[in-house]
Amino acid sequence: MSFDIDFGELGEYERYKLMASLIVPRPIAFVTTVDAGGVTNAAPFSMFCMLGEEPPLLLISLNKVTGGGQKDTAQNIDLNGEFVVHMVDEELAHAADRSSESLPYGTSELEHLGLSTTESKLVSPPTIVAAPVAFECVLHEKLETTSREIFIGRIVSLHTRDDLIDTNTWRVRLANYFPVARFGASFYTTTRDRFALPQGDTSPAVLSTVIDEL
Repeated sequence: MSFDIDFGELGEYERYKLMASLIVPRPIAFVTTVDAGGVTNAAPFSMFCMLGEEPPLLLISLNKVTGGGQKDTAQNIDLNGEFVVHMVDEELAHAADRSSESLPYGTSELEHLGLSTTESKLVSPPTIVAAPVAFECVLHEKLETTSREIFIGRIVSLHTRDDLIDTNTWRVRLANYFPVARFGASFYTTTRDRFALPQGDTSPAVLSTVIDEL
């Protein structure tokens, strides 16, 4: 038996709850930006995805503050058009989650959490040292809806942990990469249970390290 829901009859909050818990798992963008005073802000967003490779684009979607205000990240991207998107793995998950705590504007979440940074190659916001992957982005386009500010970033530089990429084949060593994802409400999920679907077979097969690198 199926169950149909008319989205036109639901409120904004009810639609959000359903969409955010059903469209899962979602990767987490841990975003650094810099404010007018040079202070680095860091915040996690799971409304995040890859858009394409030519040009290399990714998207982060930020909800507006009650009353129509902006999150610090949105203010800072509007100010200078630069941001760094870090992928969150198991080791970084707790710090990324804590960075969503409310702090006064102009207060660095990175200093609050004790996370070290290094200078990015082509943009002003710094790169978080503990992150396995960091995409340096410049603003390509901004979209706006009633509830959200949507920033499309063009990737200008990529930084990864040194054991993740084989630069001879440009393959990612997935056996060394364990990002986490948002799984609705305040729940997260790991990416350790991986499987392949062999051609002509309906039974999932657990990936080996060799397959991980294909």
